[in-house]
Amino acid sequence: MYTRPATGRCIRIVTMIGAALLVAATGGAACASEVVIAPWRMKAIGTIDARFQSYNVEMVEVTGGRFWKPYAQGGMQRDRYSDRPPIDLANARLRKLAAALSPAYVRISGSWANATYVADTESAPAAPPAGFNTVLSRAQWRGVIDFARAADAEIVTSFAVSPGSRDANGVWMPDQAQRLIDATRSLGGRIAAAEFMNEPTLAANNGAPPGYDAEAYGRDFGIFRAWIRGSSPETLILGPGSVGDSPSPSASGIRTRDLLAAMGPGLDRFSYHHYNTLSPRCGVHDDPMQALSEDWLARTDATLATYRALRDAFEPGRPIWLTETADAACGGNPGDATFLDTFRYLDQLGRLAKAGVQVVMHNTLAASDYGLLDERSFRPRPNYWAALLWRRLMGSIVLEVGTAPMPGLHIYAHCHPATKGAVSVLLINNSRNAPHLVTLAGAAERYTLQADRLQSATVRLNGEPLRLTANDDLPRLAARAAPAGRLRMPPASITFLVMPDAAACR
Repeated sequence: MYTRPATGRCIRIVTMIGAALLVAATGGAACASEVVIAPWRMKAIGTIDARFQSYNVEMVEVTGGRFWKPYAQGGMQRDRYSDRPPIDLANARLRKLAAALSPAYVRISGSWANATYVADTESAPAAPPAGFNTVLSRAQWRGVIDFARAADAEIVTSFAVSPGSRDANGVWMPDQAQRLIDATRSLGGRIAAAEFMNEPTLAANNGAPPGYDAEAYGRDFGIFRAWIRGSSPETLILGPGSVGDSPSPSASGIRTRDLLAAMGPGLDRFSYHHYNTLSPRCGVHDDPMQALSEDWLARTDATLATYRALRDAFEPGRPIWLTETADAACGGNPGDATFLDTFRYLDQLGRLAKAGVQVVMHNTLAASDYGLLDERSFRPRPNYWAALLWRRLMGSIVLEVGTAPMPGLHIYAHCHPATKGAVSVLLINNSRNAPHLVTLAGAAERYTLQADRLQSATVRLNGEPLRLTANDDLPRLAARAAPAGRLRMPPASITFLVMPDAAACR
């Protein structure tokens, strides 16, 4: 980072001539916050999974049932759930927009999956058997497989652990899980990865039998591990899929440390969940403008540090996957369907990629207020447009930008996924009032996201509103030319730059 020295003048790179840098001294306080974007100085620091940016379709969406009621439908009233029919996974718009984010993982799980009965019939029975809360029919699972194929999305799931999945002694049995594996194969699909259950740290509230503890989980996980290794060896074992741990955990729930100690080694990928907060549906009322604060954005790091330490202690070297995340649990905050949450969404992807996390699964693709798409119309929300730009511009090779951290300006860089030698730089100005200046050491293609209001459902790319065409096609995401030299980052804006001459990307 280049800042103004004591002489009252600052140094910035103006252009590049061959391998030499032409450096100029300029006056003016505007230089105080400048940084230089120089692709040839960037070094590769790691890689991420090609399906890094992924998403969830909750099991209750597939089966139909009661899920978090959107705020527009009274989601802050006493009944925080609403009944909904199964999601239409055959919808052409949904498939087209999901395919534009490919390749990806689609995780069919969530708390409701812990008590879902897998029927071996085309249609579901009128009521689930004893010990289950809902039913997944063969036709519904066929819809998942067909959707995944159309969207180039590998399936990730978890299995029922409710009383109906257990023997007379309360021990978990793999019969239901085997039925799902067999149905998947017979329908021409495959399960790429699976967690034993969803969020075992909250087992008491997630469908497990009363009194379920770490010892019981360890016993059951041992059965699960042996079964899946024999019945579906191509399926990666994820786990534990915890949520809620912190340096000072509350007395409620089961600690992940205790789960890991009870289950023993045997994971292929270490998974966890993260939400910055709970939504008003669950009693938490945060100031919406916190969404741009450094503290809010850094919560991603704090949670990762907790789970990375547990990974290192119990499953050293295992790749880390974040299999469920959004701004707020319990369906999302009111602002999560607006441009306000786009800062967290993209900053989280940038932070986690740089930290070496391999996969990040947003919750959800199209349900409640945190969906990338509106659940009724399947039209894109601001986070979808951000996801689309990330998919098209940020490749799997992660780079070190070479600038020091700066409050209010977050910078991430990846090799471009399609153009050899090109780097894509993501710059997030999370200051509501202050612009930032950066100096481009070469020409760039610029993609800037802004909105008229932070809590607007419409986002503009280089000044043009983003919306589907009359034929339901995605619009052309047109770049603007940015010459070498100073580039002003407006307050509360997000910019992607594509620049050539990155040696690490050749």
